[in-house]
Amino acid sequence: MSRIRSVASSALAVNRRTVLAVTGAAAVSAGVGYALRPTDSQAATDAGATGTAADTAAEAPVAQSRRAPAVPLAPYTRGTTVATVAAPRTASGFRRLGDGPGWLRVVRGDLAAAKSGRAGRRTALAAFVQLTDLHIIDAQHPMRLEYLRSTDVHAWRPQESLTVHGAIALVERINALRGAPVTGAPLHFAMTTGDNTDNNAKTELEWFLKVMSGGRISPNSGDPRQYEGVQNSGIKQYWQPDTTVRDADKQRGFPHLDGFLAAVIRELNSPGLNLPWYSTVGNHDAMPLGCYGSHADPWLTEYAMGGRKLMSLPAAEAKKLQDAIRNAKDPKGAGFRDLLKAHARDMRSVTPDENRAPYTPTDYLKAHLDPAHRGLGPVGHGYSTANLDAGTQYYSFRIADDVIGVSLDTTDAGGHYEGSVGTAQLKWLEKTLKDNKDAYAVVFSHHTSKSMDNTRPDPARPGERRHSGEEVVALLARHRNVLAWVNGHIHRNDITAHAGSGGGHGFWEISTASHVDYPQLARVIELVDNKDGTLSLFTTCVESAAPHRTDFADLSQTGLAALYRELSFNAPGASTTLGGSARDRNTELVLKKG
Repeated sequence: MSRIRSVASSALAVNRRTVLAVTGAAAVSAGVGYALRPTDSQAATDAGATGTAADTAAEAPVAQSRRAPAVPLAPYTRGTTVATVAAPRTASGFRRLGDGPGWLRVVRGDLAAAKSGRAGRRTALAAFVQLTDLHIIDAQHPMRLEYLRSTDVHAWRPQESLTVHGAIALVERINALRGAPVTGAPLHFAMTTGDNTDNNAKTELEWFLKVMSGGRISPNSGDPRQYEGVQNSGIKQYWQPDTTVRDADKQRGFPHLDGFLAAVIRELNSPGLNLPWYSTVGNHDAMPLGCYGSHADPWLTEYAMGGRKLMSLPAAEAKKLQDAIRNAKDPKGAGFRDLLKAHARDMRSVTPDENRAPYTPTDYLKAHLDPAHRGLGPVGHGYSTANLDAGTQYYSFRIADDVIGVSLDTTDAGGHYEGSVGTAQLKWLEKTLKDNKDAYAVVFSHHTSKSMDNTRPDPARPGERRHSGEEVVALLARHRNVLAWVNGHIHRNDITAHAGSGGGHGFWEISTASHVDYPQLARVIELVDNKDGTLSLFTTCVESAAPHRTDFADLSQTGLAALYRELSFNAPGASTTLGGSARDRNTELVLKKG
């Protein structure tokens, strides 16, 4: 088995058998996931020169997956979208949801033909869960762009104050899964592929880490006693749930819910995931508003923490701002700052809160490494102090004996929400795949290949070339050990076959819908060897544990999580195609065996 090198050093990592021998483990389940670097940066940089393999192994964080049951699980559908999916049960107005028919599994042979009898031959290699685009939102944050709704009705969504409730319900669903739905194998880990937060705010980062690792969360900022934001502003372009005012959304059938705003800021409890989890960075995690490449503007930082909030903007000005964001005309946010200054007299008073400050990439890494957010590990959730020392947010980790994971940083610190990678990272990716040519590889990132067309220079590395998604596809296609590239960003289920080149067999790009826009999904991915010269990747979508039917009188944590889904379904201007086609949801994706 090849050995994997740390992001920031040449120190060799060790394989699973060595770790188990060193730690004295006599037997564990077939699934063990652990980061392939020590949690201490000195060990990461010095172990190869001064330490033994046993020393390195002793430092390596080991996070066991759920143990396999005594008797292998049969394939199951309960709790997945194969069994049932939320579907409308009313035809007009504010459409209520209920239990709908499940989605069938589609076999795709774009890259290799599926051979008969494989179900009786196959063996499981690994299984994991992908979450993406949780967009944990501090709905009262002054930097939010709700006022873009005057030009684009979907720029503000009525469900935004319930993102924490929905994310906890998703954690509850993952915790309830019996294992991998097709093979019954134990789940090795969960990976969240970016846009974990929405506004690059410290409040949101703390809430996200507690959702994932467990803890009490008060999804409120500013005044601890009450909500302060657009939903109690009286402005009719936003849903005003606690009042009888005929706002634009109530005219579409949205309900009047007494006590809603008091309920959404009540303290919640997250059980945390009951399996190890890893983290990948997205543009909304890396940059204010997911698009502005500067953390150095003191005025914007002060505005984020301060006591004034802009809540409305004329449509013409809103369109100008939205166009500037879409077309990357203001990557540093200077024009955005000037617009806010020009509307200082139009702002409303809110309670200042220093916890709303933007966080830097260093803050992001340190928060993941904080023992308070370890949960079931691993320490740093993939990141290490080696990343801190190197100023990087990419890493590799071992999923199983024969499978590695590679987490990329596709955000472009130069600004704009589309992505790219720098030359150093691209070379590191190539080397990691070559060094581990005897192991299958699953690559994770936030951006899709088609959304990596932003090659603006990184201010921290102005002389380094940036590379597009096409270049990453070309690199991955040359390596026959690459099975999949798993990502998000586009908020839509989309599965693309990429043909191989230069000896590669090709790979599958698997993009999964967000958990902020309907249909609010995560995805279980299983890797199996069919023992006939082919491999299969099974993908199974799952919804949160919240019931499909809502009760407007139920403002409990569970009731609000159900309402989160129903509000997202009814959000004005929301796309109806984010679930993708049957070929993009529950699938079996066949590959040639490398």
